[in-house]
Amino acid sequence: MGNAVLQSIHVHPVKAFRGVSPREAVVEPWGLAGDRRWVLIDDGGKVVTQREQPRLALAAAELVPGGGIRLSAPGRDPVTVPVPEPSCTVTVNIFGTKVEAVPAPDAAHAWCGDHLGLDVRLVHMDDPATRRPVDPDYALPGETVNFADGYPLLVATTASLDSLNSLLAQGDHAAEGPLPMNRFRPNVVVADTDAWAEDDWSRISIGDVEFRVAKMCGRCVVTTTDQATAERGKEPLRTLARHRRFGSQLVFGQNLVPRSTGTIRVGDPVRVLE
Repeated sequence: MGNAVLQSIHVHPVKAFRGVSPREAVVEPWGLAGDRRWVLIDDGGKVVTQREQPRLALAAAELVPGGGIRLSAPGRDPVTVPVPEPSCTVTVNIFGTKVEAVPAPDAAHAWCGDHLGLDVRLVHMDDPATRRPVDPDYALPGETVNFADGYPLLVATTASLDSLNSLLAQGDHAAEGPLPMNRFRPNVVVADTDAWAEDDWSRISIGDVEFRVAKMCGRCVVTTTDQATAERGKEPLRTLARHRRFGSQLVFGQNLVPRSTGTIRVGDPVRVLE
């Protein structure tokens, strides 16, 4: 693979909100420290994501000292939300799986509800070591995950994005491109690989931390959402359907599960171990 390197790191403290891009991050067994430990749920306990509410792209969340988060959005006063005490939990339905989580203070529910114009609650995963197992079809015993779609981390490569944008430019909706990497909401972005090299990875290291490649990442309507405006188009799903269909899935990126813990840093070498 040559001299592949970690180009960027992305942490999304609240699932579906805009995140932050630190220069380094701690890798925990269930994902990057601080990533997707919070999620919005509706009045029935079902997770609310950009699939149903593209306006979530306009809300940002960043970590604050002590483990809380700061929420902001255009035209809104920001609000800081502390980590709630786990005195009670509510049941979250995340893609058909039931997970217990701790509700945030009422002020946080109100802020998020006002942004969306919906009755929602913000909840926090207090113990990711026990709350939610990885899909058993692709997991090893004991593997758990935060509120990410299904796996602790998502990796994408700049070469594959360049290739996808080249294909998009030849299609019916060329005016929608080129697309930025944030459409795919990865945790780690790797530079200096061949296009689609990640299709063949089964185990990699970033710096001193090892990861198992669990499965290809099937993409959904969120990728068609402009993360700066919340407007939707046809791409990249139209182009992925033509060029990157694997079975029933339209694929971009790979899902990772940590095999060890540690700190990864922008510029770290990325090595293919298997």
